[in-house]
Amino acid sequence: MSQPRDNWSSSAGLVLAATGSAIGLGNLWKFPFITWQNNGGAFVLVYLICILAVGLPIMMAELLIGRRSQKSAVGALKEAAGPWWGIVGGWGVLAGFILLSYYTVIAGWSLYYFAQSIGWSFGGYPAGMAAGDLFNQQVGNAGLQLMLSLGFSIATIGVVYFGVSKGIERIARIFLPILFAILLLLLVSALGMSGSGEALRFIFRANFGELETSGVLEALGHSFFTLSLGMGAMITYGSYISRKQSIVKASAAIVGLDTLIALVATVIMFSVIFSVAGMSDQVSGSPVGMLFISLPELFYTAVPFGVVLGPLFYVLVALAALTSTISLLEVVTSYVIDERGVPRHKATFLCGGAIFVFTIFAALSFTGTPFLATLEIFAGKIGWFSTVDHFVSNWMLPTGGFAITLAAGWFMTRNATERELLDGTEPRWFHYGAWRFFIRWVAPLAVGAIIISVILGRDFS
Repeated sequence: MSQPRDNWSSSAGLVLAATGSAIGLGNLWKFPFITWQNNGGAFVLVYLICILAVGLPIMMAELLIGRRSQKSAVGALKEAAGPWWGIVGGWGVLAGFILLSYYTVIAGWSLYYFAQSIGWSFGGYPAGMAAGDLFNQQVGNAGLQLMLSLGFSIATIGVVYFGVSKGIERIARIFLPILFAILLLLLVSALGMSGSGEALRFIFRANFGELETSGVLEALGHSFFTLSLGMGAMITYGSYISRKQSIVKASAAIVGLDTLIALVATVIMFSVIFSVAGMSDQVSGSPVGMLFISLPELFYTAVPFGVVLGPLFYVLVALAALTSTISLLEVVTSYVIDERGVPRHKATFLCGGAIFVFTIFAALSFTGTPFLATLEIFAGKIGWFSTVDHFVSNWMLPTGGFAITLAAGWFMTRNATERELLDGTEPRWFHYGAWRFFIRWVAPLAVGAIIISVILGRDFS
């Protein structure tokens, strides 16, 4: 028996919650890192084009599929494109399940570094301590990893337990403005640093001679991954949209805010890096390294007001992570509620508990635990964490997103999609024919290129 369906109380609530889902560690660590790797400038411009041509059309498609049916991913795709499409929805739910299980571990690290930064702000940064050694020590501590992950899991379950309007939306209304305020304060501070001019030139000076084909693929891949597409999160959030709320306006706001925050975070991080002599040659060679190894030491040894900015930065990271983990748990929980008829309170605990079992596997894979630390299914991806991350990022999300573009562009009727998008709430600039062209042709070809590049050996994890 279906249960009464909650709705976002306002368009602002929808935008904040969905933006919170899209804003995550990908904005604060992955985008700055791949921008660094691909020499900024031209890469950023290509990324912005991909966001408009691929990310925005798919965002609209997922939201309209959800609102049309008022069901979670499985039921929504069945109703939109046919019974067999429930498999695609189930694939998305599974992707959300697996992704949350290891994303929670990374989110827990933000709690650790926030606590450490508070201590450093009052007691000073330990002389001679290498940030890389600190990182290795904390990920290798099994008890600490489990405690941090459990803390983040409890926070996530606590929000989803109260539902959409009283839980997810309420937290988004509180946390997103705080997140924006912290980001603005960090930006103002960063622009006052000596390296800010060089950082801005690096990010926004487009020299296409420095951009390789692999960089174009990286920009395309991240434009899709950064928006929480391909795993049913936006379909699920779309199912809580009322008929009075505009899918087009919400999609544009979500994509715009997500992109702006990624760019601002990149300006902040690069301003810090370029303000320290020689630091641009010493940035640790991974997204994890940039966020949790390079930056902590810089805040306390080279950045003005770092004793204030350091803790604020890791609060920002934690808030961004929490708004994402909430949406991932909601994907799984809403499936159990809609398809299995389990009450929300019970479904939240069941799903959260089941996911945490696999979170334990991800957390212990860094601690030398037999099998979990040595598992190798994909060449070069050693350990449970790396294996599941590679599987989700390179296989589950692209294939799920590709199927959703086909469902919206080719299997749903023109009348069905037109009714959802041209409902009297759309802005003047929106052109339905252009959206239909992009969702039928450009988006499938683009996501298909991601899948082909993965088959040929490209790694998007």
